[in-house]
Amino acid sequence: MTYKHVLIILMIALFSGCTTNTKDDSGSATVEDKGSASGSDTSGSGSDAGSTRTYGVGAEGDTSMTALDDPQSPLSVRIIYFDYDSSEIQSQFRDTIEAHSAFLIANPNVIVALEGHADERGSREYNLALGERRSQTVKRQMTLLGVPSSQIRATSYGEERPVSEEHDDFAWSQNRRVEIVY
Repeated sequence: MTYKHVLIILMIALFSGCTTNTKDDSGSATVEDKGSASGSDTSGSGSDAGSTRTYGVGAEGDTSMTALDDPQSPLSVRIIYFDYDSSEIQSQFRDTIEAHSAFLIANPNVIVALEGHADERGSREYNLALGERRSQTVKRQMTLLGVPSSQIRATSYGEERPVSEEHDDFAWSQNRRVEIVY
């Protein structure tokens, strides 16, 4: 065999080992979780190794998808705002969190991402930690309302993804948030 043949065989072996995400008929991506090489569970539940999970709204949740898009529904509100240097949920957002929690309980195959953000004031590290506290606070509230923690992914972007680039109180208030992403 020549060097060229060996290279072709190695390339075929390399590409045949790769997998891709597939889409089911409902339009939701299906991902097979085979666990990580170190054996640690990154899914958050510990019992999902080797299982298939649906991200987004699955087939049985399709009728509820209209509630997510209805501007009159409390599910249409997908941003929770916070006071300066705070991760405490304001009372006006409790109904929103309750509505999203009820939706997640009714649709157990739906997974939601909670993305925590902060304004530009403070160090990068501090703002990442503050965004994490904010997303974890919303996650904790949802789990207290009955949503399994395996349905919720909490992350932080700190000050890295501002809604407003301005440097005033209004802009900062828009950047202190948790986004609920389906």
